[in-house]
Amino acid sequence: MIEKYSFGQPIDTGAVVLTISQSAQPFHLMQLTKSDKGIALSCQMNAEDVVYGLGEQVRGINKRGFTYISHATDDPFHLENKHSLYGAHNFLILSRKNGGSFGIFVDDPARVVFDVGETDMDRLSITAGCDCAIYTIEGGSLKEIVKQFRELVGTSYIAPKWAFGYQQSRWGYACAEDIREVVKGYHDKGIPLDAVYMDIDYMENFKDFTVDAEKFPDFEQFVQEMRAQGIHLVPIIDAGVKIEEGYSIYEEGVQNHYFCKDEDGEDFTGAVWPGKSHFPDFLNAKARAWFGGKYKLLMDQGIDGFWNDMNEPAIFYSEKNLKQVMEEVAAMKDENLDLHLFYHMKGLVDGLSNNEDDYRRIWHNMDGVKVCHDQVHNLYGYNMTKAAAEAFDQIAPEKRTLLFSRSSYIGMHRYGGIWTGDNASWWSHLLLSIQQMPSLNMCGILYTGSDIGGFGADATEDLLMRWLEFGIFTPLMRNHAAAGTREQEAYRFAQTKDFRNIIRMRYSLLPYIYSEFMKCALKNEMYFRPLAFDYPQDAHAPQVEDQLMVGDSMMIAPVYRQNATGRYVYLPQEMLMVRMRSPEDRSFQRMEQGHHYVDVALNEVIIFIKKGHMIPLAAVDENVRSTADLDDVQYEWIGFAEPTAEYVLYEDDGISKQYTPQSEWKKVVRTKEQLAL
Repeated sequence: MIEKYSFGQPIDTGAVVLTISQSAQPFHLMQLTKSDKGIALSCQMNAEDVVYGLGEQVRGINKRGFTYISHATDDPFHLENKHSLYGAHNFLILSRKNGGSFGIFVDDPARVVFDVGETDMDRLSITAGCDCAIYTIEGGSLKEIVKQFRELVGTSYIAPKWAFGYQQSRWGYACAEDIREVVKGYHDKGIPLDAVYMDIDYMENFKDFTVDAEKFPDFEQFVQEMRAQGIHLVPIIDAGVKIEEGYSIYEEGVQNHYFCKDEDGEDFTGAVWPGKSHFPDFLNAKARAWFGGKYKLLMDQGIDGFWNDMNEPAIFYSEKNLKQVMEEVAAMKDENLDLHLFYHMKGLVDGLSNNEDDYRRIWHNMDGVKVCHDQVHNLYGYNMTKAAAEAFDQIAPEKRTLLFSRSSYIGMHRYGGIWTGDNASWWSHLLLSIQQMPSLNMCGILYTGSDIGGFGADATEDLLMRWLEFGIFTPLMRNHAAAGTREQEAYRFAQTKDFRNIIRMRYSLLPYIYSEFMKCALKNEMYFRPLAFDYPQDAHAPQVEDQLMVGDSMMIAPVYRQNATGRYVYLPQEMLMVRMRSPEDRSFQRMEQGHHYVDVALNEVIIFIKKGHMIPLAAVDENVRSTADLDDVQYEWIGFAEPTAEYVLYEDDGISKQYTPQSEWKKVVRTKEQLAL
């Protein structure tokens, strides 16, 4: 049962697609306090209660013990003390052991604070603004609560099938020759690859929708050259538009008032990659249509995938704030900078980027209503991606286009996926990626993944291998690194054969991964789930934070510790462990319910198949260089038959929006003798 409660005059965020009338009963699940600063909700938590959700955040699957702030933030240092990352996903479930579990969604695009037992270990407290809508969901299991919420906010974005292949990115592919070298490196080593990304280097002086003609001569022909090799090129699009006379995007935006304004009614000026820039007013329908239409400039040259970045929005500095800081720092020129003065000066400079005062200087025209940015901050990246998706519906209406974003809000999942932002080559960030996946799925974000190997810092060979072994299962499987870090393309390392086999495993598992993703998208379900969602009566399941259910048939237990040669695994039921060293090199072990220590060599992947279930595997021989080369007719089947195993297979053409109706999904049954064991 879904109840809606409105306070003040809520902004229509577009998050909700169902029409829910204001509840006639008073708010009852939590204690409600209203003031001129906003609303506050709180309730007691029992010792065994678990809190799930909040999408893209730090820490574990159970969110108890910390305060999380929904405020889209450009911060690459994803440490345990950070309260905000790039997205704002205001949905959580309070899971109570003895009944009374409920979900709550706070539809407020400004700052929302979730104190999940930090101030008081046994109290959940939520604070939001004066103008917001709150939706509560009661009744049923954790899965049913999520399904109701997902129906409330709409069907998840579906990427083209090629975007489920392995993808390579790096900030620093500066020209066409660099990309050719990467493609050749993968192909020479026999490692499948479907896409190469183009970071800001491809642009002409960091200008959106431009291509540097010297670095990429005859770009359209280059796109086709790559396509002939099975490679899709995926360029970045940033939120800031360079201020430059003669640059048509800038001039059109100024002329038609498509940019955000400052408090004086002038186009707001802040700096990003190109220096001084204006920011499209994505909360304005006309500006969205204008900016979205510009993607056609690249689509006309053969591009069929994009990633939107820097759209919190990230601001290096604003013109006004920079002037004030420079004047204050200049006044210190002859001062004796003691401890306090030095750190004051340092704080002034460090505070230039993504400054809250700057966000309060930005104003939007929300289709005739003037709104200060800090009241709708979390909608900016969402609406940039919405602008692109709406344009794709006009430019290529029958075709799926790859699209994902760094910043997001509930509702953006209908238009594109996300990646989890600028992480680092740290083992702790591999674990963080594992733990973020089910929370993002709860919020409707199914097409997601992290920067495999880590974006910042230097990836070690063993870290990249273990990360890829988890990344096999994430819908977005992208290796991405920052300029100046160690080159981490899989073919560059000594254990090339092992990397090749791991990535080939992804392609072998792709029939299962794609089928389960599509079923979850079309049925409003979760692709990644905590064990407690599938085993609600199991007292141990809520304590397991490093294993995930993947689709209907499988559980995974990735290795995420440096130098580990195995790990402890908890099995909530009897399962079949499959040990894979390549698509062809497999061994099987039937394992009882309970606690186990499992050896896992650096070049091995282990999966666990539930009793009565099976999974399809595609053949991946030396001729498979991309998803286009996979045989989608002949599959091997592996599973745990007692006495039979079943699977419901989803298949489609992988590119059109003509999705297969549920009545045509194929139920496959095999006996033990018919399985490839």
